Amino acid sequence: MDIILLIKAVIMGIVEGITEFLPISSTGYLILSADIMNFWDKDKVDLFVVVVQLGAILAVIYDYWGRLWQALVGLLTGKADGMSNPRQLGLSLIVATIPVMIVGFTFADEIKAYLFNPITVAIMLIIGGLLIFYVEKRPKEIVAHEAEQISIKTALLIGLFQCLALIPGTSRSGSTIIGALWLGVSRKASAEFSFFLGIPVIVGAALLDLLKHHEVLSSSEDWWVLAVGTVVSFVVALLCIRWLVDWVSRRDFTIFAWLRIITGILVLIATWVFGYQITA
Repeated sequence: MDIILLIKAVIMGIVEGITEFLPISSTGYLILSADIMNFWDKDKVDLFVVVVQLGAILAVIYDYWGRLWQALVGLLTGKADGMSNPRQLGLSLIVATIPVMIVGFTFADEIKAYLFNPITVAIMLIIGGLLIFYVEKRPKEIVAHEAEQISIKTALLIGLFQCLALIPGTSRSGSTIIGALWLGVSRKASAEFSFFLGIPVIVGAALLDLLKHHEVLSSSEDWWVLAVGTVVSFVVALLCIRWLVDWVSRRDFTIFAWLRIITGILVLIATWVFGYQITA
């Protein structure tokens, strides 16, 4: 067993657990981290980057199990105790998931082949940071204070915003949270809806990628490396979820916009000035 490789997997899991629910692009930071550490070969890294996110989204399921279960019951029966409109939440999540599923299933291989590289990540980090500045300064009228109040139309538009996250460096959380804020959803509801929306998207993408590309994991050690990263991401994400909800309820995302832009600029400088090697 390669201990150094396992340590790198732990680091990758920590990066995923911290960044998955922040508007800074977990995929982008995973690609950059893998590139800097020379972590695995490209095919294994591409699979790891997708599957390790499963750990973070399992943390959401664990932490919000009660609300998610009642939303499922509400979707099936039209009612559930303790929630204002559980059926609405279930329907909205289904509708918001459809666009990214269609685009992702159609273009997943092309996206991984041509866009999973540091230059794409850097450019999208900068663009996303500028969009955060714009949305935060834009006047807002709140139309949904809770995730259960998000309408079908708003959910569909959030789902379209989520399609942008297929480009590494954009951020799934960032595109859905900022998109929801733009559409008049409260900060807390935007964050929680983004968390919930990640469940079908990330679980589906991880399982599909494992099914299509499991052969790149050619040894038991490869599976151990993937498992370690996923477990670490679950634990770290579990510690971060409530903190982020509390953060967005009281503060804006300006600090994350600056972090995105500074990171993107540093990567571009490293590439063009210091000869940083791009993983193709």
